[in-house]
Amino acid sequence: MRHTWRWFGPHDLVGLEAMLQASVEGVVTALHHVPTGAVWTAEEISKRQAELASLKDGAASNLAWEVVESLPVSEDIKKQKGDWRDHIANYKTSLRNLANASGGGISTICYNFMPILDWTRTDLAWQLPHRGTCMRFDYPTFAAFDIHILERYGATTDYTDEIVDLAAERFGQMSDDQKKDLTNNIVCGLPGAAENFSLDDVRQHLAEYDDISTEQLRHHLHSFLEEVVPVAEELGLRMCCHPDDPPFGLLGLPRIMSTEADYKATMDAVDSPANGITLCSGSLGARPDNDLPGMMERLGPRVHFLHLRNVHRESSDLKGSFYEDEHLAGDTDMVALIAAVLKEEKRRRDEGREDHLIPMRPDHGQDILDDLGRSSQPGYPAIGRLKGLAELRGVEVALNHVAG
Repeated sequence: MRHTWRWFGPHDLVGLEAMLQASVEGVVTALHHVPTGAVWTAEEISKRQAELASLKDGAASNLAWEVVESLPVSEDIKKQKGDWRDHIANYKTSLRNLANASGGGISTICYNFMPILDWTRTDLAWQLPHRGTCMRFDYPTFAAFDIHILERYGATTDYTDEIVDLAAERFGQMSDDQKKDLTNNIVCGLPGAAENFSLDDVRQHLAEYDDISTEQLRHHLHSFLEEVVPVAEELGLRMCCHPDDPPFGLLGLPRIMSTEADYKATMDAVDSPANGITLCSGSLGARPDNDLPGMMERLGPRVHFLHLRNVHRESSDLKGSFYEDEHLAGDTDMVALIAAVLKEEKRRRDEGREDHLIPMRPDHGQDILDDLGRSSQPGYPAIGRLKGLAELRGVEVALNHVAG
């Protein structure tokens, strides 16, 4: 695997020096300040590359931008409304500008097709028994937000009677500040993103999805890919869709990238090596019927990017609560998953594929030690991710050693 690290730009509290000390090999970043739907210009791409190239004292960092996460897909494209055709044209231009960037190397493009909200958590700093913190999704608390704060029409019909009762109990116990914090946690959007939604924004977007079914949203994804994948293939780029997080329906919205069957349908719909997968073991692992090592074995040729993290599911339900566990704990067999990754990399080497090393980053991490109080991006502490990277490296080295 090629070990990478996510960086949110010059304002990220976990800086380039930390990445060097972690011995990462490449950087995952994006132009978070560019509005969704706009063109990523050659000038802005070059500026980000230059920011990565030098440390604070002017010394060369020897770090390069290798993976884009994310080149966001606009809500207009997902809904096929408004300026969606212009946004697709801009997306193609952005792909060309990335492919033509000086120095090259930006060949992996991660994106997602989640309606309205990106990853969703109810707690961004939930305290663990060891006194560190992590992110958590608590299903009854989310239902309390949906039913009593957002006040979505018909929301109660999406939950069991037990969850509706628990949601009412949770809401009744919340202070005004706790209600505000919960709302901010859920609608805060992607870390570092240019867009942040208000409750009214969410309500407006929800209304525009009223007439969009799961099959229609899937058709919109396939239409988007039919437009951009030929461009990516021509340019030697690899597109890789991130799964839904969590991998089940929320707010009455359709979810179309939550299972192995979802991914297979999308790969089959636009059958190109440039149409690939971001295999996120944390997102997919929050659903008990997802077999991560098996998915890696069966879908491996199209896996272009790996997010390795682990979650602990608090129930066996398809929709349930979970929290971000240590990378080698949780419900995903990380050793078996990495073994499947190494098997796929060997197969690619034997085939002579140039992309035989799959970029991986230690996704998320618990806030421990000096991470606590640092106020870094939620889910992206320095020490927690470094611990995860060290553990994942250890598994990789041990498996390679056994394999000779």
